[in-house]
Amino acid sequence: MTTSATPRERLLDAAGELFYRDGVNIGVDALCKAAGVSKKSMYQLFRSKDELIAESLASRGPMYQVLLHPGADDDRSPRERILTVFERQDELVASGNYLGCPYVSTAVELKNPEHPGSVVARHFKQQLTDFFHRELVTAGADDPSTLAIQLTMIFDGASARSVVRAQPLGGIGAATASVLLDAAGVHTGELATQAR
Repeated sequence: MTTSATPRERLLDAAGELFYRDGVNIGVDALCKAAGVSKKSMYQLFRSKDELIAESLASRGPMYQVLLHPGADDDRSPRERILTVFERQDELVASGNYLGCPYVSTAVELKNPEHPGSVVARHFKQQLTDFFHRELVTAGADDPSTLAIQLTMIFDGASARSVVRAQPLGGIGAATASVLLDAAGVHTGELATQAR
């Protein structure tokens, strides 16, 4: 956090870090102390802690996606692009700082699907499924909608396993996704030259 950051930016940064590390039930006092912002200022900037939860998750979402998704200029086959997500998940887990998917963690803690934080979490999880779906359509897969959901479930399952087991995934997510893609006939090189 830079010293030139505004109080709002400091709150979003502190909230993003603390909610991910300690959970969304962390107190407002601890949040404000970490951000160097008074409670009065916090409530002037955000209507509620619930709004801060949602906005901090939304502010970190694009950065998390960049860590996982291959770029638009990555011209590998759809299968390779899909497997990149699982390989990058492996790398995040192996870094030792991975505490699970921030969207799943937040939604599970909140337990209320209508909470603003749950709505943001659902939005970003859908973007992962949408990424898989686009790649599967490009690959010419049968039933890309179902397959995209299955791939998202593999990702989330691997994420949960990494937290519960407190150890690296060792490629299990990518290997499981590969089996699913093989069964669906999505192979490297096939139809990969179709326009993106």
